[in-house]
Amino acid sequence: MVNKYLTRGLSALPLPLALVVPLLPLLLLPPLPAAQAAPAAPVAEVTTLADAVGQLKVAEENRAGYTTSSFRHWNAGEDATDGCDTRAEVLLSEAVVAPTVGSGCGLTGGRWTSHLDGQEVTGAGSLDVAHLVALGEAWDSGASAWTERRREAYANDQGADASLAAVTARINRRKADKDPADWMPPSPDVQCRYTGEWVSTKLRWQLTVDDRELEALKVYAEGPCEDTVVHYAPAV
Repeated sequence: MVNKYLTRGLSALPLPLALVVPLLPLLLLPPLPAAQAAPAAPVAEVTTLADAVGQLKVAEENRAGYTTSSFRHWNAGEDATDGCDTRAEVLLSEAVVAPTVGSGCGLTGGRWTSHLDGQEVTGAGSLDVAHLVALGEAWDSGASAWTERRREAYANDQGADASLAAVTARINRRKADKDPADWMPPSPDVQCRYTGEWVSTKLRWQLTVDDRELEALKVYAEGPCEDTVVHYAPAV
């Protein structure tokens, strides 16, 4: 309620002051909090393979409770408006010759190179989009303690080139969920790249390694792959 005496008094004040007095309660209000700046993007790390291997944390693996449904994939992808899920977006991104995109993001034609086995592939149906560090291996290495949202982010990670790759179904079945102690690409020319990408993925997602896995990585880091450079940015 407006105080009648204050109103009566304002009518007798000079015009500028009469305009200022009603604003006094607003002037006495505490200042609005400053807008918070958006969190800074993680800084990309660049190091040698040997140094990167040295940053890995060692822990025993545990597969208890794992199912593929523990990681929601594929989701709507990086562009939720393009009608393509993560798998299709990766295929489009890695195509050597772009396929035709039809209704429902159906892909026809196109050509790809499956880098794990060097095979040229025509037809998206002959390809798997593989998780470099398979979902089961990720579960064993710490993802079992993650939230469902973080596991979904891992399973659909397009924020790092190494995370997902279009490869032949045959080589992906051979790789399965094995770590480098039990499987490596057959071509020595690919093994250093694979080792570096494996380590970068583990560091990006703060996943652990077991003892046998660590020793296998050291063999490559201290031997044929000593000049390999590892790039990674921590996942948010």
